[in-house]
Amino acid sequence: MTGYTYTLFIIMIPLIMFLVTGLLGMKWKPIVSGLLGTTGMGISWVLSLVTAGSYFFGGHHAEGFQTIIPFEMKWLQFTDTLIIKMGILLDPISVMMLVVITTISFMVHLYSIGYMHGETGFARFFAFLSLFTFSMLGLVIAPNIFQMYIFWELVGVSSFLLIGFYYQKPSAVAASKKAFIVTRFADLGFLIGILILSFVTGTFDFAKLTQPGTAIFGSAASMSFLGISAMTWAMTLIFIGGAGKSAMFPLHIWLPDAMEGPTPVSALIHAATMVVAGVFLVARMFPVIHFQAPATQEIIGYVGGFTSLFAAVIAITQYDIKRVLAFSTLSQLGYMMLALGVSGYGGEEGLGYMASMFHLFTHAMFKALLFLGAGSIIHAVHSNYMYDMGGLRKYLPITHMTFLIACLTIAGVPFLSGFYSKDEILVAALEHNKLLFAIEFLVAGLTAFYMFRLYFSVFWGKDRHYHHTPHESPLVMTIPLMFLAVASIFAGYLPFTELVTSDKVGFESHMNFAVAIPSVLIGLFGIGMAWILYKKESDVPAKLAAKFGMLYTATYNKFYFDEIYLFVTKKIIFNYISRPVAWFDRHIIDAFMVGIGLTTEKISYQIKGMQSGQLQHYAFMFVAGTLALALSMIYLLM
Repeated sequence: MTGYTYTLFIIMIPLIMFLVTGLLGMKWKPIVSGLLGTTGMGISWVLSLVTAGSYFFGGHHAEGFQTIIPFEMKWLQFTDTLIIKMGILLDPISVMMLVVITTISFMVHLYSIGYMHGETGFARFFAFLSLFTFSMLGLVIAPNIFQMYIFWELVGVSSFLLIGFYYQKPSAVAASKKAFIVTRFADLGFLIGILILSFVTGTFDFAKLTQPGTAIFGSAASMSFLGISAMTWAMTLIFIGGAGKSAMFPLHIWLPDAMEGPTPVSALIHAATMVVAGVFLVARMFPVIHFQAPATQEIIGYVGGFTSLFAAVIAITQYDIKRVLAFSTLSQLGYMMLALGVSGYGGEEGLGYMASMFHLFTHAMFKALLFLGAGSIIHAVHSNYMYDMGGLRKYLPITHMTFLIACLTIAGVPFLSGFYSKDEILVAALEHNKLLFAIEFLVAGLTAFYMFRLYFSVFWGKDRHYHHTPHESPLVMTIPLMFLAVASIFAGYLPFTELVTSDKVGFESHMNFAVAIPSVLIGLFGIGMAWILYKKESDVPAKLAAKFGMLYTATYNKFYFDEIYLFVTKKIIFNYISRPVAWFDRHIIDAFMVGIGLTTEKISYQIKGMQSGQLQHYAFMFVAGTLALALSMIYLLM
């Protein structure tokens, strides 16, 4: 299978662009860095499309898609079987992710040429974008979980650099540190889970780990801790790592603050890189989770369902358009996690798995479109807040139409991609867990409401007193919007049931009208409520907010989770753990070591005369010692 060795260039080109732009970007005009990074990303995008076309449509796959490893080299060897390799693994979900990442990254690169024009650090920005893309590509093609972990951490570093791009702003610095620290706690769980998994199975390789019925799990049944099996511990800890990256509750607090980075960064993080890494991790380990740790799979389903509802409720009350979209991402990621949590394995039983990957794919297109559209709006009015906007459809016709398409898509309007992928998740939930289905059915209505609350507030209502007349973004920014709008419409028509499934074997799926019709109706109801409340400016929303009182205030303040975390860390951990540990370190450990040093110094001072450097002194000591030794010998012999 050497025909895919060229896929190495898909990953290496962004790395080369990072090195070249980062080292030499200050020596040429800023636009050169943008053009160079965009061209390199465009080449990777084309190669990814070629790979997907060849892999998915280049042969007969009636018995399922094969796992292909076109490149691999040994890096570290611990035992005969426990070996860490670096390489490339191609299977349905990794090939799909290559397309997702390179498509969105290419659009973001192109868009950023216009959006970041004139910004200080233009070359640095494109260098970091390339590093971010390289990191995520290395993560999804990893043939083993240890390589995934290496690139997982590199994704974290890249997000830290881009969220804190405006390092002069204290809020941006704080947001970057918050994202880095929160995800590091989760990643500790991921690392411990990897160690347990490798100890039990003796391997890091996905090809062995994800093969159902493999003998490597034979000894796992006899291993347990606190009455919980070793594999359940391992998979739960690994899921914690994924929950941190995908900002699942209660590790969600970093994601809204990540909006401090430039808007194109938000599009890349939310649509194709960092936050979908957690969903991809669970999908990659799905056979292990499903067969070896069913309790973990149940946890995944409920965490996803709660996060989806929790984030959707908060999104209703936010006024910063990027934060509305951030909580929307949280909610949609919850959809994906829930789908994995309720999925079976193989054939139609694996509908949830397929639906999760399908929604990841479609969500990437319309969420990138929403964020880039938000960037175009901010670019026009120089504000992030909905109450500074209104009537913009007259000034931003392309942004208006593309943003409307994205809103209709995420709301689940028929014949757009979001309708197809979201409904597959609802069907899977209905078949396996009625409670989770009810939650996601409600979330479908909330999603339509908060997205059209945003749409009507920005593009309808009355004109604001703008400092200058808003104008449409340049072509370099609107071309990505138009491309992603088309993708948002037609991505749902890809035959995902034949391409990306839990056992790599396609199956037939049919529209379930018992789910589709009610989900469309509740979506239309949400849109209708937003039309009534926000199409024309009125005091009704303010009256409703006042009527809900403390509930509205709590929702607007994100249920005070940031304050709770600060209280726990500063008032409890810092005061009752960190300070006593620091006192013990300073007054016991440090004092003991300083005492050793002072005692040594004092003794040395007392005996330093024995090495005075004077010859007569040494002669005296030699004679005295000789006499003492001679007298001692005479005494012993008598």
